[in-house]
Amino acid sequence: MEALFWSCLAGGVLFALVSVILGDWLSLALDGALDFLSMDGHKVFQPTAIVSGITVFGGAGLLLHRYTGTSPTSTVILAILIAIVAAVGMYFLYIRPMERSESSVGYSIRDLNGRLAEVLVPVPAGGYGEITLRIGGGVTHHIASGYEGESIPAGAKVVVIEVNAQEGTLLVSKVDF
Repeated sequence: MEALFWSCLAGGVLFALVSVILGDWLSLALDGALDFLSMDGHKVFQPTAIVSGITVFGGAGLLLHRYTGTSPTSTVILAILIAIVAAVGMYFLYIRPMERSESSVGYSIRDLNGRLAEVLVPVPAGGYGEITLRIGGGVTHHIASGYEGESIPAGAKVVVIEVNAQEGTLLVSKVDF
């Protein structure tokens, strides 16, 4: 029984060390060959949560085996319960908050309605120019034309009136502040 607990504890510690120290390099070197380890299913079954549960099972089993007078069956059952609590705790206290803290700089062109921009390349009457918009922490450039076909000089402030998603162009109108 003690060998099982030691194996679980050592395997979990080894997994943690390898994933922290060599995780990115190993994934890059193997060109995603280990991607099957990230399970598709319920989010609670993350490899990190499962391995932390196995590690805690080994550690709790060793402590219960050595320092309590419980039977081997009771020791395994208690160690499994402690491991489940630890794995669920790992998910809710670490993994889930980390997943929610990730932010995306992605946006949809349809979200640009009403945004203020600046003309980078002049928009000729009935033609196309280029505008620059600030989105999040970045800057993006888009092809634009005058909403009413008017010409707009470079450096002018404009507002996006309409988005033509099929053509990928923005219809803009000059704004005077």
